[in-house]
Amino acid sequence: MTQHARTALVAALAFAAGIGLARLPVAFAAAAPLQPAAIDLTTFTPDNMPTPAAATPNLHSKTLVITDGMTGAIQIGTVAKHYHANVNEIQVVMAGTGTEWLNDKQLTLKPGMMLIIPPNTNHGGTTQTTGALTIVSFKSPPQDPADIHFVP
Repeated sequence: MTQHARTALVAALAFAAGIGLARLPVAFAAAAPLQPAAIDLTTFTPDNMPTPAAATPNLHSKTLVITDGMTGAIQIGTVAKHYHANVNEIQVVMAGTGTEWLNDKQLTLKPGMMLIIPPNTNHGGTTQTTGALTIVSFKSPPQDPADIHFVP
């Protein structure tokens, strides 16, 4: 076998192995079973929520529900346009008004709106026009913290 053929064979095997590994499920620690709870979402303000993460400096976010298959969080503020490669996201606007990109359309947000965001869908780029823009977000499967990819 020539050097070029061996190199091509090794590259093909490495490529095939990479494809196989990329399709393996991401392992997360098992979550504790859900417990009955009542959470008053209207009591959350930016002042009583965690400090924003460095990657999302204008977004206060607090995870409220964690199960093996999804997370639920309340988010107040705005975030730059981005996508998640491995997460389905559902957002429900609870308070405030503003705008958000969903792929190539800029939508007007108002209380009661629900956005369905499949993996690899550009979203965010939110602006706030009245009141604190408050969104409840459900993500399935739970989002790996590294799975936020900002886009221009």
